[in-house]
Parts: sequence; structure tokens; C-alpha cells
Amino acid sequence: MKKYFIFMVMALSGAITFPLNAQRISSRLTDGWEFKQGGVESQAAWQNVKIPHDWAITGPFDRDNDLQCVIIEQNNEKEATWKTGRTGGLPFIGKGAYKRKIYIPEQEGRHYTIVFDGAMSNAQVSINGHHAITWPYGYNSFYVNIDSLVHQGENELLVQLENFDKQSRWYPGAGLYRNVHLVETDRVHVPVWGTYITTPIVKDDYAVVNMCIEIEGAKQSDEWPYGETINIMTAIYSPDGKEVSKDSTKYIARGQGLTQKFIINNPELWSTDSPNLYTAKTLLLRNDKVVDTYETKFGIRTLEYIPEKGFFLNGIPTKFRGVCNHHDLGPLGAAINEAALRHQVALLKEMGANAIRTSHNMPAPELVRICDEMGMMLMIEPFDDWGFRPKSENGYGKVFNEWAQRDVTNMVRQFRNSPSVVMWSIGNEVPSQWGQPGMDELLMLRNLVNSLDPTRPVTCGMDQIGSVISNGFAAALDIPAFNYKPQYYEMIYNRLPNRLVLGSETASTVSSRGKYMFPVKPKSDALYDNHQSSGYGTEYCSWSNIPDLDFAADDDYPWMIGQFVWTGFDYLGEPSPYDTDAWPNHSSMFGIFDLASLPKDTYYLYRSQWRKDSPTLHILPHWNWEGREGEVTPVMAFTSYPEAELFVNGVSQGRRKKDTSVAASKIRDGWKEYKDYTPEHRAEDATNLMNRYRLIWDNVVYQPGELKVVAYDADGKPVDETSVKTAGKPHHIVLTPNRTSLTADGEDLAYITVQIADKDGNIVPTDSRKVEFSVKGAGSFRAAANGDPTSLEPFHKPQMSLFSGAATAIVQTSDNAGDIVFEAKAKGVKPAKLTITAL
Repeated sequence: MKKYFIFMVMALSGAITFPLNAQRISSRLTDGWEFKQGGVESQAAWQNVKIPHDWAITGPFDRDNDLQCVIIEQNNEKEATWKTGRTGGLPFIGKGAYKRKIYIPEQEGRHYTIVFDGAMSNAQVSINGHHAITWPYGYNSFYVNIDSLVHQGENELLVQLENFDKQSRWYPGAGLYRNVHLVETDRVHVPVWGTYITTPIVKDDYAVVNMCIEIEGAKQSDEWPYGETINIMTAIYSPDGKEVSKDSTKYIARGQGLTQKFIINNPELWSTDSPNLYTAKTLLLRNDKVVDTYETKFGIRTLEYIPEKGFFLNGIPTKFRGVCNHHDLGPLGAAINEAALRHQVALLKEMGANAIRTSHNMPAPELVRICDEMGMMLMIEPFDDWGFRPKSENGYGKVFNEWAQRDVTNMVRQFRNSPSVVMWSIGNEVPSQWGQPGMDELLMLRNLVNSLDPTRPVTCGMDQIGSVISNGFAAALDIPAFNYKPQYYEMIYNRLPNRLVLGSETASTVSSRGKYMFPVKPKSDALYDNHQSSGYGTEYCSWSNIPDLDFAADDDYPWMIGQFVWTGFDYLGEPSPYDTDAWPNHSSMFGIFDLASLPKDTYYLYRSQWRKDSPTLHILPHWNWEGREGEVTPVMAFTSYPEAELFVNGVSQGRRKKDTSVAASKIRDGWKEYKDYTPEHRAEDATNLMNRYRLIWDNVVYQPGELKVVAYDADGKPVDETSVKTAGKPHHIVLTPNRTSLTADGEDLAYITVQIADKDGNIVPTDSRKVEFSVKGAGSFRAAANGDPTSLEPFHKPQMSLFSGAATAIVQTSDNAGDIVFEAKAKGVKPAKLTITAL
């Protein structure tokens, strides 16, 4: 009999606010910090900074920053390869120190905790010269009670950090790059991450809510009644703020937790389309006086992972249309910003994505809260290195044995209430996939996660298919997840007992926005003198493939529960295929969006498959090809329509229809057992499948003018069209903001796309002139980027060269309401100005 696992959960962890009259005060420590590069012992001067802060993002870029030598073994021979730009070419290695004053109003009966959302890295925290806590891993949240270290009045908080060379395979950032909080409570209180909500029963007409609450600080005794009596009152509020259930319980402290149970009638479920959130407000009363209040946001929904049938969200079959994301925010670096995260999630949702894998690190709590609020599912992952055969000399493997249990415990406890979290990953491509020590590590991590949260499945991104299929590694996971293995999905399904398969990393298609290489054909590890990759979406690395192979697997196999594309956004570091001493290259080319958050052509390919509720019709390449007159210049349309006709200057180039007869099984035709899958096999499969998902005109001859495509519906009727024209002489700057109204909180951002147009308004896709920016009024310039992985221009200066005719400038509000006036100027074209309102 086949095993049949159904995981059903709900939840969400707290975005927490504390009214003063409830005796809990939470302060975000953003201002008042001083920073010293090189650590407290350096001769550098202390400088005033605001947290979050990334000390390395201002550069400069340099080939020698964290230059790494990697030993590659092939055919029993070892070869040393230098990796340039592996971690972005930014100066993140070294020490940094942060200090500030914290004021303690009173101590008697009060409890003080400092919470760090993340500190990069090897944090040493002290209060008034006394050690408070050490935390090596820069991505994890941690906290420490400081009652014994503080006194009434002013106290000094000191945080010392140090990054080592060869500790990362991408840009990790440097400093207090996430938020720091001071939490003041009564002696009796709910501790940090002290609630856990589940819904064991979810029906159409009611849901059962279980809420486990931890209580700290209540006195215990050896005499009857053996402990202090605390009254615990919890009310649950619906998404529109109405009280829908409540409970009051008398609690006698004996060191135990407490579980309250509720019935919610006619529950409003959380989903990616309707991210309904409930709030549980818990009060602790001692002698009829409120001593603490704690809010827990949560959602009600069911998760079912059904063998052979797939993944079901609230009973509805759902494919993961996901992306993997690193944590950096492009030109902002690693310093967290909520507006930047919301911008990323909004762009992904517009494309049709419904999930993010936090690869390969614990996310900022702001990202999890945003995904809860905006309806984006999450696979949360802590690290990509274990203790057995670690990948990097000073990476996580160095501390795994001592710290993994503590790090994973914090991760799960912090985020297990979030409805957006639908799966836990415990690693990625770990060398531990080979050998018994790796199995021991897997079981330790899997069992730990299951003990902390049995409501969600556990997975791990695997790449060593020959090992994990045969040694039990893959079968030990709730969900087997594979990186870049569409050619083996059917074999995996047939040989593993799980009867479900997930693509934890897919595609790794490399492309540069607006750059097109000829001839156009699928190819791996293509290298060019300009250090770019083709925007046609036909190039990939030796281990990866084009998106079309993964689309076919998703469409054809019900047991294939979806994919997480590598990656949603370009990120700093890992500039494959130009990471082998091909400097300058400082950022990846895997992204669907570039480092400036601008969409590449592949954005429209994914949108055409993932946004069934909104039509997509996109044509490529651009049509400014001076010097290619008379040469073959292939044209593609990425569209949700089944058929289209192409016209060049009004002359039809023929109609093309998607070939839906090519099945996913053709990817591995004749491959019954594991074998090497060569780049030639990938290219052949890609060529076969491209016509299923793209409309292609291979023999178009370039001539200046208009390129137009007319789309037809399933009945052959024309329903849509789009065109691109050969742009003339550059004439003026065009500014397009993502928002025209911001919040005057000193943190909100507007992303402004900067382009050049001819006198008729046609965008010039080849312009590369430098544009200068100025900002006046209730805001300031924050950063700029152009998406060029070879650019060494600093992000923090108010100027940027255009790349493929575009760049992004980012404006940040002040604390004052008013107008923000942004202006862009460049030689040879008319300037442009726009006004953004901060309220």
C-alpha cells in the first residue's frame, strides 16, 4: 500500500505592536548609531549611520576582493580555477563595529530583550563592556536578555562584526544590515516568538484554531498552588477587524506552556489571490492587572501534498510557479528595505509567480510579513552547507556542528506561524549527499524541523542524482526536490517512494537585458568579448537549461508540483559563465529581472505561461540594428496566445502556431536509467520544445522600420497586436516611476526607470550615455543601477550610464511630507523632471 501524506496547516507569526498601557514597548533601533570600519581597535573615526546598514555596498569594485581559487576535478584530474567576482567584487571582508546608547527607564519588575533580525557576521554583542551574546551566522535572527547587564539610565550597546574571506559564494553584505529591536516587558511576559498557531481542522463553515503560548517570568513555588496565577485572555479578530472568537484561561505557573482552542465560523481562507490574515491578541493579567499583551498574525488555510496527484492549496490543485532569490537588493546592497522588498514581490506577482525560495538563507522578517500580506508562498531555507565536506573554507560548514540546531530552531520558531510558509528546506546541493555522515546530518535536521513544526513538509535541494536516488537520501525527505534535472523527472518519480517531485532550482538561463547574440540557437557556456549573454533566452550553463523544458514538465506531469526558477532577480556575485577570471563581471545573469529590477525578455516568456488571467504579447529583439541590414535577424514572440503573424514594414513573414504535440517525455526519450546528460542533449531537447512555448521566425532579414506581430485566438481570429520601431536620433529623456505617492517615513522608495527616446517617442534601445540625477524637496537620491553585470560604476553616486537604453534611479523619502522633485540630465538630449508626493 502506498504511503499517503496530507499536510494541513495554517498560521502566521507576529507583526507586533504594543500599546503603552499594556506594559510592552518595542522600539526599532534605527538612529543614534556610530560605525567604525575595521573594528573598535582601528584608527578610523566613528561615523554616524542609520540601521539597517551595509558598509561594503559603496565599493569600490575590485577584481582582487575575495578572489577565490576553486579546485575542479574532472576525469580524475584536478584543475585550479580562479573565480573573479564570485562574491561581487565588493570589499565586504573585514571588521566593523557599531555602538549606540540605549536608555533603560526602570529595572524593578521589568524585562529587557534585544532582538537582531540579522548581523553580518560573527556577531559579538556587549552591554556596558560585558559580553551579552555571540552569534556566528549572519542570516539568522537571534535575541538576548540583558536584564543583568543594564542599569537604569543610559547604557552602551556595542556590536562587533567580522567577515572572512572565502566565507560565501555570493555577496553576503556587511554590518547591521537588518533591523535591531529593544523589547521591554513586565517580568511576566510572552517571550520572543512565544506563540504557535495551528488549525487541525478547516471546513467551509468552521475552523479549529490551536494556540500554544509560552509564559516566562511567573514565579514557581514548592507549596500549593505551586506557582503564580496568571489569567490569559485571547481574542481573535477577522481580517476586517471584528472579534470572531475568544478564550479566557487561568494559568498556574509550573514552567509549562498553555494551549488555547478556538472555533472560527465561516473562516476566510488565506490564499495567493486572497491573503486573508487574522489577529490573535493575547493579554496576560496578574492580580487583575494587564502586565503584557502580544499580537500574533496568522492565516487559515490547508496544505495537501498528495502522492501522484500534486500539491493542493485549500483543496485546489496548485503548481509552484516560484523563483529563487538571494537576499541582496541590487544597488541597495544587503541593507533591508521594506519598500524594496514590496517592489520585488509586486513585480513577481505581476509576472504570475506565486512562490519564493529564500536561497540559501533565512529571510528578513519583513519579507515573510510582506509575503503573508501580498499572497506569496515561501519555501524557507537556512543554509547551503553542512558539516560533512563543507563547500567553502570559512562558510557555514565550519560552524554547522555547533550551531545548526540553534540556527534552525530560531528559523522555525520565528516563521512557523506565517501562512505564506508552505515548506521548509534544510539545505542545498550539500556535498553531504554522499556518505553516511550526510545521512546523519539530514536526519538530524529533518527530525528537528518536524519536532518544531509537524505541519509542513521538509525538503532539500539536491543535485547529486546518482547518489541520492540510490542511497536513501532523497527518499528520507517529505518532498524530494532537484536542481536542474528535468531530464530525469520521470525516472525520479518511478524510483522514489514519495511519488511527488519538485524543481527546487530550474532553468539558470543566462541573459543580458537588451543584448542579442547571433546565430540564435540553444547553447551552454557561451562566451562573448563583451562579457554578456543573449537576451533571446536560449543560453544556459553546463548544468542547466532553457525555461521551456521546465514548462513542459509542469504541464505534463500531475505529480510534478512545480518549480523555483534560478533566479527571480540578478544578484551580486556568481557571474556565471564569466566567473573564471573574466573580470569585470560582478553580478549574476540568471535573473528574470536584472540588478536594476528591470525585466529581461524572459520575463514575458514566464508571464505568458504563468499569467493565464491576463494576456501577454511581447516581441524581441529590438529593431535598431545599424550595420545588420540584409542579415538574418531572428524574431520571437513570447505570448499567451496560440498563434501570431509577423510583419516587417507591412510585409507578412508568415503565421506561426505553438506546437503542443511535443511532450515532456521527449526530454529524456530512451533514458531509462541515470546517465550523463550532455550539453548536446540539452540543446537538442531545447530546440524541440521551444516551438511549444515560443513563436519563432528564424529567417527574418533586418531592415529598418516597423516590426509588428498580430496575435490570433484559438478560433483563428485576430485579438491583439504589438510593434517595435527603429528609433531615430536620441532626443529627450523619459522618466517612468513605479509609484507617484510615497509615505513620508524616511524609508519609502520610488524606482524610476530612465530611458532615452527619439523625437517621436520611440525608446532608443542602444543608448549608453551617462545620466546625472538631482533630487529636491521632501526626499533624497538613494541609489542607481543599470543592470549591466560588467559595469563598475558605484551605486551610491547620483549618476549612471544607460545599459541597453535604460537605468533605474531610486529616490527615498524624508521624514517630512511634501513634494519630491526628481530631475535627470544628459549631454545631447533634453532633460526630464517629475514630481512624487510624500504624504
